[in-house]
Amino acid sequence: MSELIDNKVRNLFLSLLFDALGLVSFVIPGIGEFSDIIWAPISAWLMTRLYKGKIGQAAGMVTFVEELIPGSDFIPTFTIMWFYTYVFKKKKEEVIIEA
Repeated sequence: MSELIDNKVRNLFLSLLFDALGLVSFVIPGIGEFSDIIWAPISAWLMTRLYKGKIGQAAGMVTFVEELIPGSDFIPTFTIMWFYTYVFKKKKEEVIIEA
């Protein structure tokens, strides 16, 4: 249980960090949209590593597209994925049938 909480906190910190890195393009005038071309594939790859499975791959594609669309950098896709994974998504409960 402690490992789950550690991963949860670590993933929240990394999600907030990666979303902040995505906002850096707003800080640098002129270079901002060019930096998104470099950040888009990196952020997609990071998303698939941070959140495993098909849902992580789908989130990676969403992140990639979101970073390439001009003006959409303010959307915190990593943090939204964290909330989906740890707050909103229902865990599948294991049913044990004893004979």
